[in-house]
Amino acid sequence: MQASQRPMEKVEQYYSPYYVFNNNSNDTSSSGTQFSFQSQNEQFFTLDSLPAAGYVIYDSPPAVSVSSNWSPFSPQYSQSTISDQHHSSDNTYGSPLSGCSGVDGVLSEMANKLLGPESDIDDSSSCSFNDVVSEPSSLTKWNRVLEIASSLDVKELLLACAEAVSDAYFPAAEVLMNVLEQKVSISGEPMQRLSAYMLEGIRARLFSSGSIIYKKLKCKEPTNSELLSYMQVLYHICPYYKFAYTSANVVIDEAMTNENGIHIIDFQIAQGSQWMFLIQSLARRPGGPPSVRITGVDDSQSAHARGGGLQLVGEKLAKVAESCRVPFEFNAAAISGSEVELENLYIRHGEALAVNFPYILHHMPDESVSTVNHRDRLLRLVKSLSPKIVTLVEQESNTNTAAFIPRFRETLDYYTAMFESIDAGRPRDDKQRISAEEHCVARDVVNIIACEGADRVERHELFGKWSMRLKMAGFTPCPLSPSVGEAINDMLKDYSSNYRIAENKGALYLGWKNRALATTSAWR
Repeated sequence: MQASQRPMEKVEQYYSPYYVFNNNSNDTSSSGTQFSFQSQNEQFFTLDSLPAAGYVIYDSPPAVSVSSNWSPFSPQYSQSTISDQHHSSDNTYGSPLSGCSGVDGVLSEMANKLLGPESDIDDSSSCSFNDVVSEPSSLTKWNRVLEIASSLDVKELLLACAEAVSDAYFPAAEVLMNVLEQKVSISGEPMQRLSAYMLEGIRARLFSSGSIIYKKLKCKEPTNSELLSYMQVLYHICPYYKFAYTSANVVIDEAMTNENGIHIIDFQIAQGSQWMFLIQSLARRPGGPPSVRITGVDDSQSAHARGGGLQLVGEKLAKVAESCRVPFEFNAAAISGSEVELENLYIRHGEALAVNFPYILHHMPDESVSTVNHRDRLLRLVKSLSPKIVTLVEQESNTNTAAFIPRFRETLDYYTAMFESIDAGRPRDDKQRISAEEHCVARDVVNIIACEGADRVERHELFGKWSMRLKMAGFTPCPLSPSVGEAINDMLKDYSSNYRIAENKGALYLGWKNRALATTSAWR
C-alpha cells in the first residue's frame, strides 16, 4: 500500500495546509460542477461512458476558454459500473447559479413577495434581481424591496444587497445590509456564518475598501503558533488538503517507478509534510530508494504560519529521509510563485522531474490582470523543463473573470457547500472552528467579493479552463490510475459520507453532496 494511503500519526501532526479553497470564463454566468446522487443503488460513471457534452466557448485572449455545461454526475447521463456506497438523502444543490438554474427559486419567491403571485414576469428570460422587478423606476423597485426586507431570508438579502451595490443604489444597500446584519452570526448555522463574511465583503466593496481590508487582515494575522493551530483544525475536519497531497503523491510515486534520481518542485511547499509520506513510500521500493531532491517554493504568508524560513522545512524533511535511508537534498526558493524564473528552480541534467501545483495557480495573475500573464508564463516555463509528471490540484469554482453579480452568486454557492462540510466536522459552537473559518476562510471570501484588478488574488477557474491552459502550453493529460481513486476513497472513510469523488475528463473531482469543490489531474 502506498504511504500516502496510510498516514501515520507521528507524521500527520506536522502537516499544515496554507489555503482553504476559495475558474473562469468571462461570461456572465457561473458554472461550477455539480454532483447528483439519487439512490443507494444508483451507479455513476466516468466521462468516458457519457455522450458528448455541449460546450460553451468564451473569449479570453490569448487562451480559449472551454467549459463543459454538463456535470460528470448528471443522472440523465450516468452509466457507470461503480456504485455510490455512501448515499445521503440530504438536500442537494441545484445548478451552480448559471443562467437561471439554482437561484431562480429564490428570485421567483422574491418576485412574488414584491409583485404578487399574479406577476407576469417571465422568469425564463433572466435571473438578475434587477430583472425580477421590472419596474420603470429603480427608486420604485428598491422601495418595494425595502418594504419587505425584514421578511427576506439571509440568502435573499445577500442577493438583494449585491444587486443594490451593483446598481450603485447605496441607500438601499445600506438599509439591506443593516437588516442582514441582524440575521447573520459567525457562530450560527453554515448560511449564517458564510453570510456574515459575505456581508463584510459587500461593505468593503461598497466603500471601495476591499484591498485595504484584505491587506489589514494579512498584517493582523494571529501568531504563527495560533495560525498553525487554526490550519490544523481545518486539516483534520475537512479532507480538502489530504485530497491534494494524497492524490499527488500516488501520481508522482507511480510516474517515478523506474527512476534513480528524482527532483520534485513544489510550488506551495507549506510545512512540506506531504513529502514525508512520499519519502517513506520510496524507501520501501524494491531494489532500494532513489535519490530525492525537493525544491520548495515559498511566500511570506507561509513563512509566517510556519514561524520561520524554508530551512525549517528542509531540516524536517532531511530527518525523515535520514531515518528512511533515502538520499535527500532540499533547495529553498523563497519567492512568490508568480515571480519564479528558471534560475530559481535548480534544474540538473539527469534527474526525473515532477512539478506539483497544489491550490496555487489560481493566485497567479492571468491575461485579465496583467499583460505579462504569469499564469500561462509559468506553465510554459515548466513545460520547457520537460517534466516527467505535473500534478495540478485546484478549486472547482468560477471566479476569475466573471463579472461581480455572477461571481457573487458563484461564491455563495461554492462556500455554502464548504461551510456545510466544515460544520459536519465540529460542533456548532466550537471556538476553534469559528477561529479557523475567520482566519483561514473569511479573507478569501472578502477578496473575491470586494476586490478587483491586481488586488483580487483569489481567481479560480473551472477544470475545463485549466485543461485548455495546460494544453496550449504544450502539456498532454495523463490518465489517473485506479490507485488514485482507491487512495482517496480510503482517506474519505474518516469523513462524512456526504463527500463524493468521481472522474470526469481525466480529472478526479472531490465534492460535498452534489457540488464539486476541487479537482486533481496529472499532465506531462
